[in-house]
Amino acid sequence: MPGMDPRQMKRMMQQMGIKNTEIPASRVVIETEGGTNLVISSPQVVEIEVQGQKSYQISGTVSREESIKEDDVKLIMEQADCDREKAISALKEANGDIAEAILKVKGE
Repeated sequence: MPGMDPRQMKRMMQQMGIKNTEIPASRVVIETEGGTNLVISSPQVVEIEVQGQKSYQISGTVSREESIKEDDVKLIMEQADCDREKAISALKEANGDIAEAILKVKGE
């Protein structure tokens, strides 16, 4: 509603049973199933509670970051008899597929 000050808005939302709580956060990481994490730096995080159900609104600077598991790297190094850098490179090329990464290294 234009012209309404934040205190009035908050009071009105509380009357409707909606609670907003700002959460102090320095970074938010969303781990995706595909192995690429979404990293939100300098985030503004607001918890919104309506009738006991909580949801979160997050805004900030988003970047993507590959998540590579150390166990996967060690397994590729052992199975393909290669160094760490080669194992990581093959894992990235194979989009996290360990078997494909091992075959890539062995096929070189």
